[in-house]
Amino acid sequence: MQIVTDQGMDLPDEIEAGLNIHTLPLTIVLSGKTYVGKKDIDYNKFYQTLTETGEFPTTSQPSPGDFADMYRKLAKTDPDIISIHISSGLSGTINSARLGAEMVPEANVTILDSKTLSGPFGWQVQAAAMGIRAGWVLGDILKLIDQIRENQHTLFTLGDLKYLIHGGRISHLKGMLASMLNLKPIIGVAKDDGKYYNWGQAPTLKRAIHRMGDIVAQKFPDKIPMRVQLIHGNNPEGVALLKERISELFECVFDETIPVAPSLGAHTGPSVVGIGIAPLRIFENCGLQLLQPEKMTA
Repeated sequence: MQIVTDQGMDLPDEIEAGLNIHTLPLTIVLSGKTYVGKKDIDYNKFYQTLTETGEFPTTSQPSPGDFADMYRKLAKTDPDIISIHISSGLSGTINSARLGAEMVPEANVTILDSKTLSGPFGWQVQAAAMGIRAGWVLGDILKLIDQIRENQHTLFTLGDLKYLIHGGRISHLKGMLASMLNLKPIIGVAKDDGKYYNWGQAPTLKRAIHRMGDIVAQKFPDKIPMRVQLIHGNNPEGVALLKERISELFECVFDETIPVAPSLGAHTGPSVVGIGIAPLRIFENCGLQLLQPEKMTA
């Protein structure tokens, strides 16, 4: 089996480099220039350009033809493919994958909707890749991915709503009202449809970050040990505050803090601070080496 995914996923570079996965890039247009995925523009340059220009980037998902080309190439060595993608509630990428699969009858493609994005999406991809490496059958890999998807939460806050509003990711009216009132929203990703929804708001970014900790504590009242992925655009102060807050509430294994990929940051901007969190037992008890303690900090 082989893994296909897209750049709505975030993983630490060292972990991603160690996985046998095939990632289709997204195209980003910023300041009149077109960039393909991560290779043409690094994170620092991307967020620096956003800040300096004040411009709104645009992104485009892979086409059905892009997926067909990838599936056709992979099917020459192994026709069994797991194709995992950014939430269908936030992107049409998975529809392109389905259409692409229909164009390649020689490939046996299993298409999965992650129902999330960024780090928690990366956990699903990592689990699939490690399951394949361990020789698991497809059914067992799918069960593990389902377990991760159903037990993780993804939420974020940001100091500036203009990127979300411009990208159509939230209601223009609600976004404009929040901006006028200078409220900082706390946004979650729904598990049923994979869309953004409002978990709350706060008058300052610092208080919104603190409130995110309270929300997570409500979701996991037993205070069980957690696996945590912290993400941000270009907001190291904000992500440090979030790590401090979550550490007060839970015993945590923290993945390496990662920047939000430009394909996602185009819709959230530099100020975003987010978290993916799930019970640690899911990753410890699955029989795979999904956790790398030497690469993580408590």
